[in-house]
Amino acid sequence: MVREDGKRNFALRQGGDESSVFSGNTPRQAALKAARRLEPAPSEAAADEQELRLREKGTDKVHIYEGWAWEEEAPDDSPNWMPDDITEANVSKKGIEHLEE
Repeated sequence: MVREDGKRNFALRQGGDESSVFSGNTPRQAALKAARRLEPAPSEAAADEQELRLREKGTDKVHIYEGWAWEEEAPDDSPNWMPDDITEANVSKKGIEHLEE
């Protein structure tokens, strides 16, 4: 279901449980938010990919991504409130499944 602001809600599925909900205009945007919650590696090259399954609320579609996260130093022009080390993430789409519940 699309909200008034154009964003959609996606529930992160982990073993049939949907405890976290991420919103975004696209499934990729929600997947990036979910990937930032993964345990970050010291660098992008050392990051391990993990499967992320996001069910679009109000539909039977499950978007499947491989996601990984890593730590990086904050840019030199970052605001004072930003920590010195930040978590970056990336995702790669693997496909879509339809639930048969």
